[in-house]
Amino acid sequence: MAYTVKSHAGGTMGDDARVARGARVSGGARRATLTSAVVVREAIALADAHGLDALSMRSLADRLGVVPMALYKHVRDKDALLDRMVDAILAELPAAAPAGSPVRWQDAVRERILGTRAALHRHPWAWRALETRTAPSPAMLDHLESVITILRDGGLDASLTHHAMHALGSRVWGFTQELAPSPPPPADPAVRTAMLEAMASRWPRVLESAMAARHDPGTAVGPSCDDDAEFAFAIDVLLDGIALRHAAGWTPPPAAGPRPTPA
Repeated sequence: MAYTVKSHAGGTMGDDARVARGARVSGGARRATLTSAVVVREAIALADAHGLDALSMRSLADRLGVVPMALYKHVRDKDALLDRMVDAILAELPAAAPAGSPVRWQDAVRERILGTRAALHRHPWAWRALETRTAPSPAMLDHLESVITILRDGGLDASLTHHAMHALGSRVWGFTQELAPSPPPPADPAVRTAMLEAMASRWPRVLESAMAARHDPGTAVGPSCDDDAEFAFAIDVLLDGIALRHAAGWTPPPAAGPRPTPA
């Protein structure tokens, strides 16, 4: 039995006269065969348009014009669908620089990570999906392999590379949690002035630091800071620190003894 789906890209993706029993068919609509690739592509489009919370097997089935059971021929469940969606986003990343490239390893890592962040900007829901993955998929492992290979080819030993990956953390995936996301300022000027005065009285250094930020109201993380610039700054600081330790011949400290058992 061939399940079928409407084309959402204009035109069709190939005609198929065999329509799934029970599928919702619009009169005269041209339809195309439902495949795993189509399911993943349309799930991404739905999440791009409406956010991850709007994605369910039923809402995706409605978008595709089929009954929900038709989707389970192609994906086991929503969790498996999210795995496939994440893999598709990672497939958008440009290939890593080949071994022997004259590019410094710091620059190659930076480019790789910022390229990942650019992909997440195109699909703002993807960082949440990445956070919920309980085990890395082959595509996720490919990405980690590429970053680790750049570090190792740059001369870092396995131990420093291990610690560097921990330091980079979720930044390897193009995102990080904000220290303290800022709410939008009050629209009323009088309320805003009173809020700033209260901040200046009790938390003057917090206010000073916030006011020194590069403001960008269109950022993805917060309304007060240029989060792309802040993200790149953090990457540069981390990579510079890792490079200094590498140049100094850093070795890890001895392993700590076993932790005491709580009474």
